[in-house]
Amino acid sequence: MVKVKICGITNLEDALMAVNCGAGMLGFIFAKSPRKIEPETVKEIMPNLPSSIIKVGVFMDQDISEVKEIVTFCGLDMTQLHGNESPEFCESLSVRIIKSFTPQTLPELNKLRDYKVELLMLDKQKGINTKPEELWPIAREMTQYGQVILAGSLTPENVAEAIKIAQPYAVDVASGVEREPGKKDYQKIEAFIQNCRG
Repeated sequence: MVKVKICGITNLEDALMAVNCGAGMLGFIFAKSPRKIEPETVKEIMPNLPSSIIKVGVFMDQDISEVKEIVTFCGLDMTQLHGNESPEFCESLSVRIIKSFTPQTLPELNKLRDYKVELLMLDKQKGINTKPEELWPIAREMTQYGQVILAGSLTPENVAEAIKIAQPYAVDVASGVEREPGKKDYQKIEAFIQNCRG
């Protein structure tokens, strides 16, 4: 069964809502974003979450010491690296890693083997008008080189088709289940997860 990651969590209510709907992973963004959250807030949320939920810190081209400090302070399970982090940068972190790429930053697929990470992610590039369905066949090709999380403008309406084509290990959604940036919509989360499993 495809796992679901709800990203851009900014408060405890939304975190618990996602968990209760069946999400297996929660993402907390520490990079520049309308959904950015402070480490102190994440640390307060953590004790209220089941241990089975994978808590992911999202970073982008940040100093390795900052990443390590936030991971330790918050008690995160994984880091998601969204920038131009090298294979060497990834290897220097002692935590499980999701390395995110876009069609614009994706290396030749055989070079993905250089990244000793737990999961690969395909997302769309900010500022470039890429249709979500353009990502799905690329993600499918990436599955030859590791387990893949598919992101990029997924919604309750398109996620079932995305899964059928891309066959990912997991899907990731933020804005597609919001009522406004940083505030989740219960019905959208519920519909998204149901359609992942339908």
